[in-house]
Formats: sequence, structure tokens, C-alpha cells
Amino acid sequence: MRDIDFVGSDPGSEDERCPAVFRDPDTGDFYLQGRRVTDPDLLKALGQHVALAPDEAVIWQPARMADQLVEAATGAYEKGRHGHGIPTFAELLANTKRSAMHLEMRDFYRPSPGFDDWKNGGSGRTDRSKWVSLVEEAVARGVRMRRARVVSEPVSDYVRWLHMVTDVNIKAGEEVRWLPRRQAWDLMLPGADFWMFDQRLVRFHFDAGDGTMLEEYEFVSDPRRVAQVVAAFEMVWERAVPHEEYRL
Repeated sequence: MRDIDFVGSDPGSEDERCPAVFRDPDTGDFYLQGRRVTDPDLLKALGQHVALAPDEAVIWQPARMADQLVEAATGAYEKGRHGHGIPTFAELLANTKRSAMHLEMRDFYRPSPGFDDWKNGGSGRTDRSKWVSLVEEAVARGVRMRRARVVSEPVSDYVRWLHMVTDVNIKAGEEVRWLPRRQAWDLMLPGADFWMFDQRLVRFHFDAGDGTMLEEYEFVSDPRRVAQVVAAFEMVWERAVPHEEYRL
């Protein structure tokens, strides 16, 4: 793997850790991470000065990144710097001000110690205090947290257990609704589960074929793509049944 120096990220965007500037220590070349410019009027104005090839993109960098750009250009940055890395869910939620929305579309997820315990005759209850604290803190500062689940019917044993332990989510302050899959067939839904924060940033989740949750995410912040996710979630939410009314 090539060595690339991290110069710095946008000091005014701690939640997304983007844009960012990198430099190749061998060639001195620069690499810019940022939001792709898609505004047709802006691209047209830029096109008066240069031709934009099919394999090229215009990347937006805010004015507050001037210091990082100068550091990259002059090489006057501290070697060995490291970026923030992929933000955790707790960090994303801590920077959320208005809303957090979660869409689940599978009938089985692993690993699931609670479900395994329930299948073996146990209570199916596990320690979820960390999650409860995150939700309670967010709700207390005005964040509305909504979770929608699209499920097959008759429901799987996993969903039956999940429905039982959802009382913890409700008590913590989440709103939860359930939508039978046969009532969602005409909705244009994303191909993966997601969390969406402030209708501005979407984190897509991926799972293996056996339901094992993978620590692999894709982040989307392009307003045009986020708008599609907002529309999909709201259509599910409108049709879905509140938790207290959903009968298995």
C-alpha cells in the first residue's frame, strides 16, 4: 500500500471529517477529498475556463480550508498526522441536532446473543444500557429518533423476539413502526439498511447473506441523493404501524 500523507481536514466539519487534503510524499502530488460539484450553473461557469473530461470531477473545498491547502502546497505540515477515521455511531448521533432515522429491511440479523438466549428458553434480554443512554441523551436535547422495520409475514422467530424487546427502544425515547413487506412492494426502497442524520448525512449498512452485520459503511451527503432517501423513509413511515398497534 502506498504511503500518503494526511495534511488536514475541514476544521468546521467535525461530524463528517470532510473535506480533507492529502499529499504524496514521493511525488508531491495533492489529493482532495470533498463534495463533488453537481450544480449545472456552476459547472457551466467553470467550463468557460477549462474542459471537464468524463473521468474528471470538480471538488468543492470551503474557504476555511485555506490553511490546509497552503500547508499541502508548501509541505509545511507535520509528518505522521492521522485523520479522525470513520465516525462511530455515537459520534454521528452526538453531532445530530434534529432527527435520526433508521430503516431495517431484513428478517434476521447476526450476531444476536439475545435472540440465541430466547431460543434456548431464556428471557432474551441483554444489557442495552449504552444504547439507552445514547438515545435518552439525544432525545433530551431535541433529536427525534425514528426506526422503521420492513418485515415479512408470517414473521420470523427473530422478528418475534425483536418485537418483544422493542419496549426498551420505546422507553428510551425512540418511535418505532412496523411495515409488512407485502405493503411495501411498490415503494422504491434503497438496497441496504441505513441511518440518516438530520436529513443531511446517510450511513448505509451492509450484511452478509446469512445476516451477519458487516463493519462496512457507505456515506452519502449529496443533497440530491439524500432527498431520495428521505422520500423513501417517509413513505415507509406513513404506511407503517406504530409498535404498540402492530400484532404478530
